[in-house]
Amino acid sequence: MTIAERQQPPAGELYLDHVAHFVPDLGAAGRLAEALGFSVTPVSAHRDQGGPAGTSNRCLMFEQGYVEILAPTLDTPNARRVRERMKSFVGVHLACLGTPDAAAEHARLAAHGFEPEPLVRLERNVDEQTIVRFNVVYVPPARMPEGRVQYVQQLTPENLWQQRYVNPFRLTGVYVVAEDPAQAAARWGRFTGLMPRREGAVVCLDSARGKVNIGTREVISNLLGDAPPAPALAGYSLACRHPQALAARCAANGLEVRRNESSYSVLLPRALGGAWRFG
Repeated sequence: MTIAERQQPPAGELYLDHVAHFVPDLGAAGRLAEALGFSVTPVSAHRDQGGPAGTSNRCLMFEQGYVEILAPTLDTPNARRVRERMKSFVGVHLACLGTPDAAAEHARLAAHGFEPEPLVRLERNVDEQTIVRFNVVYVPPARMPEGRVQYVQQLTPENLWQQRYVNPFRLTGVYVVAEDPAQAAARWGRFTGLMPRREGAVVCLDSARGKVNIGTREVISNLLGDAPPAPALAGYSLACRHPQALAARCAANGLEVRRNESSYSVLLPRALGGAWRFG
């Protein structure tokens, strides 16, 4: 099975498909990621059924999942609306669950009172010859106030996970800040269909691949080094074969690296925002 084939969850399962940073400058964010040793995809603009969707991205593709760096596309009709909608989420602002059936998730969310928007069919060019397509389920921000929490059905993973762009990392979790973690976890449980469980001071939801970690600002700050006020997405976790090398690259670029018991954590500068925990 290829890396691309491994990104589609089997029937009845969910994956943590990707997380995203909303950034003010796509070029600066890409340069920082490259300085930290990552291969970054070229700039790509989203399109939906109505034409330009108002956002562009660059991505860090992984052996498991990926990280999206997202910014408004300049000089498009939707750019101002997108910028206004997303300005409160600068940094890590999106957590997306991968599903084999976006329409089924849409129906389930509607039945549970999440009021999903009409199913969105997005596409973008990775390069001049290659198009990626995916179906996305959005819900109103008030229903999942921590950020843009959504579903995606990858329709062309072979075009997105091109070997030339894949970095030897795995996306393993996302960190959620909540005033009342148990209450937030119950809502996330209804959203995902996953069962919350306690893991120390954190409430977790385990998908078939990737974990949602929900805690107070104090608890998440202890794990990551700092965290924004609730409700928010604070950062995410990565697994890699050589964490010491990544820690060294972060330190060489002026980032403060904290050594934990079995991992590292680093706060990212404004060019990306948020925090990593890796090991």
